[in-house]
Amino acid sequence: MTISILKSDSTTPKTYTLENKETTLLHALTHIKSTLDATLTFTAGCRASVCGTCAVRVNGKEELSCAYKVQDGDLIEPLAYHPVLRDLKVDKHKAKETLIKSVSWLHTFKEAPLTPKDEKFSERQTDCILCDSCYSACPVYAVNPEFLGPFALTRAYRYTTDKRESTPKDIIDNIQSNGIWDCTLCGECTLACPKGIDPKMDIMMLRGKSVQHGYSDPTLLQQSFGEPNFGFDPNAGF
Repeated sequence: MTISILKSDSTTPKTYTLENKETTLLHALTHIKSTLDATLTFTAGCRASVCGTCAVRVNGKEELSCAYKVQDGDLIEPLAYHPVLRDLKVDKHKAKETLIKSVSWLHTFKEAPLTPKDEKFSERQTDCILCDSCYSACPVYAVNPEFLGPFALTRAYRYTTDKRESTPKDIIDNIQSNGIWDCTLCGECTLACPKGIDPKMDIMMLRGKSVQHGYSDPTLLQQSFGEPNFGFDPNAGF
């Protein structure tokens, strides 16, 4: 069995031969580093799909190295839209800064009883392990590097639904620019999440909450059916 890894010192993936047996990608990377290529650089942590440290792209799809089972011919690459430090190790600081920009935390705390139903309401969103898989899968970053991104907006939704937050509008206000309206709702983030979180749905819910607070999609406001590109005057009748 062979796999190819895109290393930072070359534009051509390097191929490695492994034993033809079932193994996780993380185990394969460790084997390659210890026996075939000591220069190979990657990151790992818990080895149990909890910390999110080992996320990479396999055949163009985001995967956790500790969970993915290697297949013959796999192409391993670093996460997209992240500065590559070396080989499969990337700098995640810029991605994490989106959490600060989106102010996704409790702002004005108030006492409020939380029922099991309340906990279940945002339980899935709190499962986020910040692996950056959704960030890497999001096509918006190809055209807008300042986009807040899926996991920051999921975190924002989690706190706007928290009964202990007395001023959820503070969070809503901060996700209008480079936020919920920039999302294409393609669903790639949902497919990439190893924890089954649905950022696309969270963003749609945030759009609904934004409308309740008086906001609307700015792209719709910019459209004018009277412009020549549309070829007709809506006031002229039919």
